[in-house]
Amino acid sequence: MTDKTEILNDRLFGVDPATLFDAFADPKKLAQWWGPDGFTNVIHEFDLRPGGRWVILMKSDEGAEFLNHSTFQEVARPERIVLLHHDPIHVFTLEMDFRAEDGGTRLSWRMLMEPNEENIQFRQFIAYANEQNFDRLERVLGMACAGGN
Repeated sequence: MTDKTEILNDRLFGVDPATLFDAFADPKKLAQWWGPDGFTNVIHEFDLRPGGRWVILMKSDEGAEFLNHSTFQEVARPERIVLLHHDPIHVFTLEMDFRAEDGGTRLSWRMLMEPNEENIQFRQFIAYANEQNFDRLERVLGMACAGGN
């Protein structure tokens, strides 16, 4: 139990834990799938270690830009990443766990944020957007498995 607003998403991906972890750890791959549908990304800074910063500019199809700042709190390759997202809008902790199981690796994605009215309303949208993240990640993994980049 937690006193935070919690958003949970998980999916089984048909790759080993190291390959799935690498899809996040490699900024070139990460830029291809991060965010919901209709977004492109430019990663300005990516230091995947505890205390390291991640700065990404997300651009929507409509031209809106969102400069996101995060700090990595925990990195255990290839099992777990925890980061604190500082802004632009919602402060949250994101826990990503990569667990091998039959058929591939389960990515469990847990977001924790303050239980204010805005975050409670935002919860449903974010849960849906996270599923779009996973869809985009599956496409990138499919390209990698087929020899693409």
